Amino acid sequence: MVKGFSHYWKRKEIRQQLDVIKGNRPPTKVITNAKWLNSVRKSWMEGNIWISHDRIVYVGKDMPINMTGTEVIDAADSYVVPGYIEHHSHPFLLYHPLTLAQYASERGTTTLINDNLMLLLYLNKKKALTLLDDLQKTPTTMLWWARYDCQTELINEADVLSYSNMKAWLDHPYVVQGGELTDWPSVLQGDDSMLHWMLETKDVRKPIEGHLPGAGEKTLTKMALLGVDGDHESMSGEEVLRRLDVGMTASIRYSSIRPDLSRIINELHELGLHDYDRLLMTTDGSSPEFLENGMMDHLIKLAMEQGVPFIDAVGMCTYNVARHYHMDDVVGMIAPGRLANINFLSSLSNPLPDHVLAKGEWVRKNGIPCFPDIQFPWEKYGFEPLNLDWDLTEKDFHFSIPAGLDMVNEVILKPYRIEHDLTVERLSDDSDELYFMLIDRAGEWTVSTAIKGFGKNIEGLASSYSNTGDIILIGKSKKGLMSAFQELKKQKGGIILVDQDGPVTQIPLTLSGGLSSAPMETLINQERKLKEALKQRGYKFNDPIYSLLFFSSTHLPYVRVTQKGIFDVKQKKVLFPSIMR
Repeated sequence: MVKGFSHYWKRKEIRQQLDVIKGNRPPTKVITNAKWLNSVRKSWMEGNIWISHDRIVYVGKDMPINMTGTEVIDAADSYVVPGYIEHHSHPFLLYHPLTLAQYASERGTTTLINDNLMLLLYLNKKKALTLLDDLQKTPTTMLWWARYDCQTELINEADVLSYSNMKAWLDHPYVVQGGELTDWPSVLQGDDSMLHWMLETKDVRKPIEGHLPGAGEKTLTKMALLGVDGDHESMSGEEVLRRLDVGMTASIRYSSIRPDLSRIINELHELGLHDYDRLLMTTDGSSPEFLENGMMDHLIKLAMEQGVPFIDAVGMCTYNVARHYHMDDVVGMIAPGRLANINFLSSLSNPLPDHVLAKGEWVRKNGIPCFPDIQFPWEKYGFEPLNLDWDLTEKDFHFSIPAGLDMVNEVILKPYRIEHDLTVERLSDDSDELYFMLIDRAGEWTVSTAIKGFGKNIEGLASSYSNTGDIILIGKSKKGLMSAFQELKKQKGGIILVDQDGPVTQIPLTLSGGLSSAPMETLINQERKLKEALKQRGYKFNDPIYSLLFFSSTHLPYVRVTQKGIFDVKQKKVLFPSIMR
């Protein structure tokens, strides 16, 4: 039988927790004079909260008989609410999972439900699942998805999504959902392999998260029949209602790509919806700079500004989430048996806590972040500096594909017919056309074309940050491409922008070329500098990090640059194949 997340404490630990109630053992912490949120009754209660290590063991009027060595916390001046939950986290947006966990929990978001895509792509099964166990030993509650598709065209996709891999992920107790289901058209077109894994997900009582931008009533109905339980892709209040009407849970997004939350909530109120029990909120894997104002604390504040009552706004990222994932017996509320993820607020107008307990451990106290300094052994899992032990030559800068990429926005690419001569050393400074290359991180193949809309005067940009970890080169001149690549190689991974005099700005990504070991505050400054430098050179959108990430992502229209070549998403075919070097 598959053990779910609820099977969290061993028999010995449960017996010890029972001993606290009996008075045979002292609690580790007692919160006295607490005015705490009863999430079930949607009301405030007063009393005391006993904690044994990482678990709440009692909530009520009584005090423990045995308090030898117990830490007593007087909460008379606080409102006590459950730790917030980010249910749709992509913990690989330059930051790594532990960086995000620290930043989030120090601001009250003590549970993250994380995308597993990068772990699928970077690690073998044994290392990936061991990583899940080791990350769970930190104060933040780290839970995960199980992807059904890789969101791009991979050369080795059959190995990545093998039966043994998928089964192991879905059965893992820290994996609490299937999805997100980005390749849902394949299921509708008869992909029984993916449908099999969706049914397996339902068999182990884990919800399925959709990815259904722009879906109409018929599509949503079909997705409901396939077992999809929720979706985060609503772009209007009307689209939220469509999801609710087919029985789904709807998540409202406030992200660096889609900062829609305030507008959507306002539209929902105009449409007459004032019941928030099937609504969630998410930052949807925002890039570092966008998180500067906070995580779920910031979203709660935005919801309240649009007229959502405080208790309902908190419920949208606590109790509602826990019920949706069938784990309200472990997280999402203040009650016996739940993890001691607790936020202490000074007022109901400010959701940023003064104090935060995560698994019973202080991660913020008196307004000061105090997450423990964890020296996590990333190299144990193969996350080491990127060593590019190969070189580019002049022969690699051969551009013969007649179709280029035209950027509609940060992430949408349309094809266009290339009319300029790409055999020249440098493209015209008067156009916004740049050379574009995707190169295998092992140097075995390349895709070479042109791109419009990414910028105008970018001499050279190199990035090992991409959906698949392969190398992206963009620039006005072939010399600029080579210069950027050489700097990337010297830096051992990351994103680097060069001009004719050398490097302009860079973001070192020391973990496999895709993740930074720097704290979030450092990453925010690094990203801001890159964004400013790119905008000075003609980048006209707001999120270059997502542009780099999604060049290969086939869940988006219309064309993508993948390991197999330039790929037509709608027709599901390679238009121009990658070239072996």
